[in-house]
Amino acid sequence: MTTEGRWTPRLVSCLRDYSAATFAKDATAGVTVGLVALPLAMAFGISSGVTPQAGIYTAVVAGGLISALGGSKVQIGGPTGAFVVIVAGIVAKFGLGGLALVTMMAGAMLIVMGLTGLGAAVRFIPRPVTIGFTNGIALLIASTQIKDFLGLATPPVPSEFIARMGMLATHLLSVNGPALVVGSVSLAIILGLPRLTRKVPGSIVALFLTTAVVAIFRLPVETIGSKFGGIPAGFPPFQFPELTSAHIVPLLPSALTVALLAAIESLLSAVVADGMSGDRHNSNVELVAQGVANVISPLFGGIPATGAIARTATNVRSGALTPVSGIVHALTLLAILLVAAPAAKFIPLATLAAVLFVVAWNMGEWREIGIILRLSKTDIAVWAATFALTVLADLTVAVEVGMALASLLYIYRIAETTSVSPVTEQYIRDGKAHILQDKPVPPYVKILRIHGPFLFGATEKLVEATADLKPFPHVVVLRLRNMTALDATGLHALDQLAKRLKDSGRTLILCGARDQPAGLLEQSDLAAKIGRENILPNVDEALDRARQVYLDFGGVAGEIASGMGQGRAE
Repeated sequence: MTTEGRWTPRLVSCLRDYSAATFAKDATAGVTVGLVALPLAMAFGISSGVTPQAGIYTAVVAGGLISALGGSKVQIGGPTGAFVVIVAGIVAKFGLGGLALVTMMAGAMLIVMGLTGLGAAVRFIPRPVTIGFTNGIALLIASTQIKDFLGLATPPVPSEFIARMGMLATHLLSVNGPALVVGSVSLAIILGLPRLTRKVPGSIVALFLTTAVVAIFRLPVETIGSKFGGIPAGFPPFQFPELTSAHIVPLLPSALTVALLAAIESLLSAVVADGMSGDRHNSNVELVAQGVANVISPLFGGIPATGAIARTATNVRSGALTPVSGIVHALTLLAILLVAAPAAKFIPLATLAAVLFVVAWNMGEWREIGIILRLSKTDIAVWAATFALTVLADLTVAVEVGMALASLLYIYRIAETTSVSPVTEQYIRDGKAHILQDKPVPPYVKILRIHGPFLFGATEKLVEATADLKPFPHVVVLRLRNMTALDATGLHALDQLAKRLKDSGRTLILCGARDQPAGLLEQSDLAAKIGRENILPNVDEALDRARQVYLDFGGVAGEIASGMGQGRAE
């Protein structure tokens, strides 16, 4: 690939053979995802301790830049729940100037990550850590919305979780009936409408319906107008924020956390987009685009932005083909700012709280907790520490402690898998069932091998080796004989591979796992997903199982026999 190609935004290559038919699909998807983003952008702005329009400005400016400059065809950028907790803490302590400085510093870090290839460093955050702070962030987001959902009359709510929940508990008797009804109806629509149709987003129906009811019947509930005075109409205003150089050093940890969260979520979202669209993103270009967007966003009153998984998925499902859909999404929100901003003053905060309840539930990855709890005590300890510190202390501290614990765990696992023992005749005899040199590999089988510890930081190699499944035959045998260690992140990578192969009509067979990986596989639910009949002690039995799977696919014995000598392990 040429230097120019390495750094070319996907928009440029997509526009070379762009057509009216493609634009029609992009425009439809862009308008749809723009409407979906409207309540989310306002809700993220409010819950972050800034104004609702700050969320919309972020979606317009940063969202448009991420699509125009990014390395993914269909990724949608904007404000997300990942930043809510840390942004609210920065605003409370350092004000809007401190938030602008953090956002711009994080943007500069993202640009450096992209230009130097350091974006790959996000792979070195182990899964128990990411699950821990994702669970914690989701719980914190939900806890901040209880007041608005119930319409409670309280003094200023504390930022600390325990103090917040204590205050809310003491003011439960001040529930506002109409606000509770509006919030409950909104929640029912958001959760129930997808069961009837997915063509119209539930959050949009809830937003317009409850806003109309509140405006027509003048319900006594808190709205954007009563709390913020409405949303000003017009373009996002350019204003150079007041930056205080004295805050640079104190805000560095927060900026690094924002940059890491932005990198993780944007690249994860891009991977999701790749899986749905069949594309393959350029992660370095994507990180540079995210960085530019975060440097520019505060100049227009915005907050941190990154790739948004749910909106990206909506974009793909709506038929998006190129980054033009993301630009249309930003223009749709801009049009709403220019034309419909006065009506936003009637939007009830209870509805936005319902939207964020659903966001918190969806982003929480709660099912992963059960998987973590079936793993080793050390994995559970890393997850629990990260989760507890995210909720009770600070997200930056949580990530730092989680990474420190995970690093110690990494060293421990490497040390545990190192062994010194004599070579015996029994060892030689046992090894014959694992060697490949004397075994013909039929053409309906592809053998991959993992050599060394398969821990966090190494799992991307499996993703890269299996990025394009089209050349792969019916059966994929993953040989684990030389995989010395496995952790929760590696286990998740195996789970994702098994799912992708199954979705494509292929079968995954694991063979030769040593003691520690075999024990972890047994503890997890991966064995049940793959099928215990597809986890075998050596490659001899794996090839026998592959032969049976091929017969089940409709192969005939004659074809198998004729193909037996055609392929050999590489």
